[in-house]
Amino acid sequence: MIESAIKVQDLGKQYRLGARQGPYKTLRESLMEVVTAPFRTRSRGGTRNPSGNNYIWALKDVTFEVKAGEVVGIIGRNGAGKSTLLKVLSRITQPTEGSAEIHGRLGSLLEVGTGFHPELTGRENIFLNGAILGMRKAEIARKFDEIVAFAEVEKFIDTPVKHYSSGMYVRLAFAVAAHMDTEILLVDEVLAVGDAAFQEKCLGAMKKTAASGRTVLFVSHNMTSIQHLCTRAILLKEGRVALDGNPTEVIGDYLSGVPKGHSVSIADWPDRKTSGEARLVRFEIMDEQGRPTNSIPVGGGVRFTFHAEFLQPLTDPSFGVVISNVLGEPILYLRSIHDGLRLGRVPGRVAVQATVEELGLYPGRYFLSPEIMDSACSYDVDLVRHCCTLEIDPAPGPYGDLKLNPTWGKYWVKSTWRKP
Repeated sequence: MIESAIKVQDLGKQYRLGARQGPYKTLRESLMEVVTAPFRTRSRGGTRNPSGNNYIWALKDVTFEVKAGEVVGIIGRNGAGKSTLLKVLSRITQPTEGSAEIHGRLGSLLEVGTGFHPELTGRENIFLNGAILGMRKAEIARKFDEIVAFAEVEKFIDTPVKHYSSGMYVRLAFAVAAHMDTEILLVDEVLAVGDAAFQEKCLGAMKKTAASGRTVLFVSHNMTSIQHLCTRAILLKEGRVALDGNPTEVIGDYLSGVPKGHSVSIADWPDRKTSGEARLVRFEIMDEQGRPTNSIPVGGGVRFTFHAEFLQPLTDPSFGVVISNVLGEPILYLRSIHDGLRLGRVPGRVAVQATVEELGLYPGRYFLSPEIMDSACSYDVDLVRHCCTLEIDPAPGPYGDLKLNPTWGKYWVKSTWRKP
């Protein structure tokens, strides 16, 4: 019989909106509270007030079990309770109700670089950060060379990390966490750090961890990673378990709630990654004649219009849209920088339009994620994940009935054939 590594029963976590953490107490004050506790009147349920407007349930009635060796993905929109769940399991925060049992040595990678001290060298921070993550000194020393090689910071290992670039800092932090020897690993969106090459390296490290037989609980907005790494997925909606099962089924349910209109207001779209410098407020889809629609034939033309509000003036920001399939896998990425568009210094509101004359995606439903990036495309200024859908009709289109079968491929390209 396979043992349980994680067992969560009726778990709930409530927060009071606007509440501040109380001051730290001295040992004497804490002991006095214990001594006088039997003589104080206690309200049933502690300080919880489920019906009060000043309280919110980040998690409510969450129940699930993870067997030893399982790799389970946790998905859901921002505010669904994913990070709160991992913090409760990591013992960073206490649940308001219910229980969470952990059987085995636990390692958490909830925020890359937590515990790094800018004045210490890379070498010193490896030992400091490793200790914070639960590694023993001998274990860190044994893996030191491997950690440094993974991070690719050999020349700078004895330099204070305050002089590191952001990429070097992130690589070293992930390298330490990736080399923990734990039976259970909790991971929160670490594959979104660093450049593309390092993200691929992180994905490889995660695959190795998943294949080693360790139990992994993996939170990510990257549906492709969930699909490839996990044997099971759990969907959280408003702090509750909405679906628990096969990753393909759970991802499909997660994406089924995406709006199907041709014009979507996204100023308050919750599932986004933003730096706060600008905000996409509306996204529109039209056909090649400029008619509003979210359905076009194979090979037909399409226009995407981005409406944005810049809260801070930026120079030459880049606009783009990621087109993903029903599993959340990116199929096509359109970016203004690829067409050489230069916007100059952009303050206030701006609208940008992208036109594709022949969109050869195979028939089916696709999900659109518009974004704004900085001029160097090194970070997301505002990325709105899966905010609307685009339907590609099978036929007829501008090139007749192409009789395309989705099992043949993902993209159709016009070609000319003749007998030489």
